[in-house]
Amino acid sequence: MRLYTHPACLQHDPGTGHPESPARLRAVLEGLDDPRFAQLERLEAPCATREQLLRVHEPAYVESIHANAPESGSLRLDPDTVMSPGSLEAALRAAGAVCAAVDAVLRDETARAFCAVRPPGHHATRTAAMGFCLFNGVAAGAAHALAAHGLERVAVVDFDVHHGNGTQDI
Repeated sequence: MRLYTHPACLQHDPGTGHPESPARLRAVLEGLDDPRFAQLERLEAPCATREQLLRVHEPAYVESIHANAPESGSLRLDPDTVMSPGSLEAALRAAGAVCAAVDAVLRDETARAFCAVRPPGHHATRTAAMGFCLFNGVAAGAAHALAAHGLERVAVVDFDVHHGNGTQDI
């Protein structure tokens, strides 16, 4: 089994008290450091390519996220979604991890893959960030499976406590 993650995913900082904090990913990674998971093949999550993002997001939206990424401070995109200086790379690596995991599974390099990344993605729509999400990595991975591997259909099973509206939208 492969684990895709990247230190950049810890650099996305939506601010003190925000529920989607680096501590969430740190807790997952600390849990995966348990000897029971020693057999995990740990790989750095690559950045999603422009092509991968444009399969699920409008060009103007992708450009706006890149162009508005703050060099300091923070930028509030909606009441729940904040970008910090580390957010763009984190979001690119989160979506890229899912596409890399899809590649590995569909090339029979591994039977299973787990992406320990953030920010999350299932609320981002074709044209908007929302619900803590910048890019929709779930949809990007599904679209990548269809486009790059010739699948005719995919199933997305979202077991978060609430509906992944962005994935449905896309």
